Amino acid sequence: MPHTLGVGVHLVVIENGRVLLGQRANTTYAEGHWHTPAGHLEAGESVLAGMAREADEELGITIREEDLDLVHTLHHLDADDGAGRLQLFFTPCAYTGKITNREPDKCAALRFWPLDGLPEPIVGYTADALARITAGRPLSVVGWPA
Repeated sequence: MPHTLGVGVHLVVIENGRVLLGQRANTTYAEGHWHTPAGHLEAGESVLAGMAREADEELGITIREEDLDLVHTLHHLDADDGAGRLQLFFTPCAYTGKITNREPDKCAALRFWPLDGLPEPIVGYTADALARITAGRPLSVVGWPA
């Protein structure tokens, strides 16, 4: 039987050695943890279109699909529900607009953190992906049995 995967898209905005993270609020997953701006694909949507949509919805910025670079792929087995997920991390080459918290009901705070001083608590696979991105590693596998 083929394995099906959920697909998550994550925006990695790095400015002056600092990465943009939001603190999750009013959620059933990782309440209070810091995480990259992220979301899931909608039906009929490409990963680039989904990432551009999430950037607009969550941050109020416009990113053209051709200005998104895939910087990391993380194959994640969620310990909570046993579901496999493919987490794709994109960085924008350019964007327009000013970053603002457009979902204060889901994001308690939005701020830039030094890559070598990430906040706690942070979503585990997010910390892993950021470490791998910093090290120039394009792929990680998290949560799967060895």
